[in-house]
Amino acid sequence: MANVKTAISIDKPLFEQVDGLAHELNTSRSRIFALAATEFIQRHKNLKLLEAINAAYDDFPDEKEASLKSVMRFRHLKMVKDQW
Repeated sequence: MANVKTAISIDKPLFEQVDGLAHELNTSRSRIFALAATEFIQRHKNLKLLEAINAAYDDFPDEKEASLKSVMRFRHLKMVKDQW
């Protein structure tokens, strides 16, 4: 995979933390930023997925639908009651 160089501006305290972590992990600052960006992107994707899942499950039946479903179950039970 090809690398692309970029320049970013960050506050000095954050830079110092990243620099210290890079030394601690024996890796480059670029690698720390790449890992952080990858994790941030994955977290964003997970949030979007969670929103989609919540939207799919948010379609609960209203009272009228629930009542109709109950009536349908009762009628179905009467129809098949002696068949088992």
